[in-house]
Amino acid sequence: MLPVLFALCGAISNALATVLQHRAAQTVPRSSGFRFGLLRDLARRPVWLAGIAAVTAAALFQAVALARGALSVVQPIFVLELPFALVIASAMSHRNLSRRAWAAVACMVVGLGLALGAAAPTPGTMHVPMSRWIPALAGCGAAIAVLCAVALRRPPGGVRAACLAGAAAVGNALTAALIKSSTHLLDEHGLEAFLTAWQTYGFAVAGVGALYLLENALQSGPLVASQPALTLGDAGVSLLLGVLLYEETLRAGLWLIPETVGVALIVAGVVVLARTPLTSTLMSPKG
Repeated sequence: MLPVLFALCGAISNALATVLQHRAAQTVPRSSGFRFGLLRDLARRPVWLAGIAAVTAAALFQAVALARGALSVVQPIFVLELPFALVIASAMSHRNLSRRAWAAVACMVVGLGLALGAAAPTPGTMHVPMSRWIPALAGCGAAIAVLCAVALRRPPGGVRAACLAGAAAVGNALTAALIKSSTHLLDEHGLEAFLTAWQTYGFAVAGVGALYLLENALQSGPLVASQPALTLGDAGVSLLLGVLLYEETLRAGLWLIPETVGVALIVAGVVVLARTPLTSTLMSPKG
């Protein structure tokens, strides 16, 4: 239960960070390609710094949750970032979400509970050999490269934002998998093992890369295009990494029926939220 609580706190913190970073990203000049000076420009905006503080808090909550819970339990909870982000954005804009939007939020919450309850993910091993890390790292790297290549071929807008957010989602899932490994080393072998483990520096690089991709995604198009790709992609890739790397197990057989229904409810909720006119108005990029 404790990992779920910390994961929820992390999702709320990430949602706040996303909204604040989106506001900041719309105040800096746009470009047709990646801007390597983007983070420098954003660092001059107090609202972006507040978003980074929220990101830091979310990372701490996530680390604690992953240290005590399965990757396939903790990361899917972050799908709730989307409804949290929309609720926070509506409050900041002094606008109300429609009944349809609130129904979609409820749909996502129920769907997540149903999917996780039916799947009942169980913790696997904490020791992941390099024979499993190498294909996982290669696969995630290839997915990120392909999504970035597709994004760069598209003009600023929804498709480009979704592709970059999808790449960020893969980076976030990989970061979580590496954090789980490094926090286990910290618990079992102390600070020295943590500081000398490649996973520690791996999650730092992956996390910074994912943040950079997210910033470009937020600047490339509306939040309703980037946030669904970010949250659903993170959950999906994390489930895959949990099974492949940590040998976590999910219930199969007839349990696949409620699992599928739960996932369908989540996807339906995301689609409805993305198409809600009020939400599109709240989240559309500025000039």
